[in-house]
Amino acid sequence: KGDPLKFRDRKRYTDRLKESRGATNEEDALIVAHGEMGGRKTVVAIMNFDFMAGSMGLALGKGILTAARLAVLQEAPFIIVTASGGARMQEGILSLMQMPRSVIAVDEVKEAGLPFLTVLTDPTTGGVTASFAMLGDIAIAEQGAVIGFAGARVIEETIREKLPEGFQRAEYLLEHGMVDRVVHRRQVRDELIRLSDLLLNTRPAAQIVPLSPPGAAEPLRLGAEHPNEERPAAE
Repeated sequence: KGDPLKFRDRKRYTDRLKESRGATNEEDALIVAHGEMGGRKTVVAIMNFDFMAGSMGLALGKGILTAARLAVLQEAPFIIVTASGGARMQEGILSLMQMPRSVIAVDEVKEAGLPFLTVLTDPTTGGVTASFAMLGDIAIAEQGAVIGFAGARVIEETIREKLPEGFQRAEYLLEHGMVDRVVHRRQVRDELIRLSDLLLNTRPAAQIVPLSPPGAAEPLRLGAEHPNEERPAAE
């Protein structure tokens, strides 16, 4: 909330906030929900591209940190669904500060031994991609989503080369090992449930059996083949 830098371009920042709040009926570009998904407690943070292009500012950074700590408190998987043009320029350096802030939030979830999953939708770009969006234990991308830092046109003008066909699309990123799954939106929920179960299932896939059968002599320990033999001393 607010306008800490008193920023103005063609419109005042406060006016842009009012317009976005009126159009979306949301306070900012992040919605946080918690409940059960597939019978398991889950915390989900969803970015709303309709609110100032899903740009990341102070409020969004605080929302991610709060959601992450809620996941730790509930011992629940943390899922972020991204859709963003990047950092919110109207908040200047305060917006860029949310990049390390969001990374710290994700680290708190991982340090608690809980899954952090990301769903990358179209588009996921800029400072969001350069911070938390690519840190998922498993990164799911929607089919055809544009995912990258700078735009393709900007990159081409900088390197003075034509980019490959499909560059920055989800399928291209999967082919080059930058995301783990490409999934249709209708399948995302089932995929998230399956992956959460997989990451939180600590039971072994098969029975653990001893190396020696019952009743067998205890195997010799390394260095104990000749227990009475005096070992040479180091000179």
